[in-house]
Amino acid sequence: MKQTGYHLHTISALHVGTGQGSGIIDLPIARGKASNLPQIPGSTIKGVLRDELTHDESSGLTPDDLLALFGPETGQTASEYAGALAVGDAHLLCLPIRSWYGTFAWATCPMILHRYRRDLQSSHSIPTPAEDAVLHCRDTQLKDHEKVYLEDLDLNAVHCVEIDSWAGIIASAVFNDAKWHTLFKERFIVLPDNLFDFLAETATEIRSRIRIEEGTRTVQTGALWHEEYLPAETLLWGCVACDRAKKPGYVKDNKQMLALLPATKYLQIGSNASVGAGQVNWSMKVQPQADET
Repeated sequence: MKQTGYHLHTISALHVGTGQGSGIIDLPIARGKASNLPQIPGSTIKGVLRDELTHDESSGLTPDDLLALFGPETGQTASEYAGALAVGDAHLLCLPIRSWYGTFAWATCPMILHRYRRDLQSSHSIPTPAEDAVLHCRDTQLKDHEKVYLEDLDLNAVHCVEIDSWAGIIASAVFNDAKWHTLFKERFIVLPDNLFDFLAETATEIRSRIRIEEGTRTVQTGALWHEEYLPAETLLWGCVACDRAKKPGYVKDNKQMLALLPATKYLQIGSNASVGAGQVNWSMKVQPQADET
C-alpha cells in the first residue's frame, strides 16, 4: 500500500461525539481508549471526503475515480468490491491552551511527538521537560520573566533547540502562509506528559445547549444539555493509504489514486454545522523529514 500523512486544523470548534456520556457532559467528544486523548475516527473523515469530492466539480475526479477510491456506496453493488482508500484516525497533535501572554499556546507533549515521529519515520530527537517546566521556541511570545502561565498554571520556561526544529516541521505541514508559520513557532510548546493529559481533559470547550419550544419560542422543559468540543485552532494528524484498485477495469495504480486526494481543502466534520461548528482545513502534503541528531 502507498501511504502518506494528513493534518487537520480546526477553524471553528469541533464536536465528533460518542453519542452519549456517563458524567456531567451529556455529549462528550470521541477519545482514544488507552490514551483518553481526543481523536476523530477515520471512518468519519473518509465519509466527509467522499461527500465533498463527489459534489465538488472542480476536484477533477471522474465517477470511476470515486468508485475506485471509496467503493460503491449503497444498494446491491456495494458488496461487489471495496474501495482502495484507507483513512486512519486523526490523533491530537497540538491543543490550544489559554495563556496569559501570547493569547494562547499550541501545546503538545513528548508521548504525542513520539507517535508523530513514528508516522513521519524520522529519527529526530524528542526532549523531555521537567515536571515543572515547559519547552519553547527561541522567539516565543508566551514567556514573562522565565515563566509561562497557562490557564492557572505557572511553569519554568526553557528554550530548546529541538523544539525549534519540531515547530518548523509541524508548521510546514499544516500552514501554507509564512505568517502563520511564524505565529505557530512563537506559540509552540512541549509540556510534560502528565500535565498535558490533565489539560487534554480540562481545557476542551464545554457548551450548554437548549431547545426552543416551537410556537411559544420559550425554552422547552428539560431540554438543556452540555456538549464537549475541541477548541478552534486544534491540530490533528493521521495517516491515509491506498491499496491497488479493486474496481474492475480501473487502470490507475495506488500512487496515482493517492494523488487524486486534495492537497488542501476546507471540510465540515462532525455535528452542529448550522451553528458554525466543525469547520476544518485538511492538508495532505509530503511531510518534511526532521534532521537527525
